[in-house]
Amino acid sequence: MTSDEIAHLISLVAIGDRKAFAVLYRETSPKLLSICLRILRDRTDAEEATQEVYVKIWQRAGVFAAGSGAPSSWLAAIARNQAIDIMRARKPIADELDGAYDLADDDPSPEIQTVIKDEGRRIDTCMEELEADRATAVKRAYVEGQSYQELADQFGVPLNTMRTWLRRSLLKLRECMER
Repeated sequence: MTSDEIAHLISLVAIGDRKAFAVLYRETSPKLLSICLRILRDRTDAEEATQEVYVKIWQRAGVFAAGSGAPSSWLAAIARNQAIDIMRARKPIADELDGAYDLADDDPSPEIQTVIKDEGRRIDTCMEELEADRATAVKRAYVEGQSYQELADQFGVPLNTMRTWLRRSLLKLRECMER
């Protein structure tokens, strides 16, 4: 589900649309549950936290500003904050705290993974706005690392033409990403 679709569902939830809320829950609950589970490390607590998250989403959907950021980031922040609040409310057990410091997780957090996926989708959408040969040239230059000369040879255009294609394509991509 795209960011725009999630933002639209949130705007419908803000006006009390129960069907939109059900769709939003169905589409986003696995991610939000995983955020809560990662923080709380207990499935029952994570499920209760996720339930509270959706109560807050229902109550606060009206304050979500679609232009201020990715809706999935907003949802992830609510889940993260709810899970942290539950953690703080618990009475810490010394053994659990000692063990927590010994664990290291190098993987990006679910929130960061969600933001990365959203950005990837935005880039893909913007790449689709480019002409097919320009998009292919951009991918080969900046993802595969091909030189301008290699690309010029492959596309049968002069070197300066390839440079112009890439420069203009990057400007179009930047424009699209800023929208």
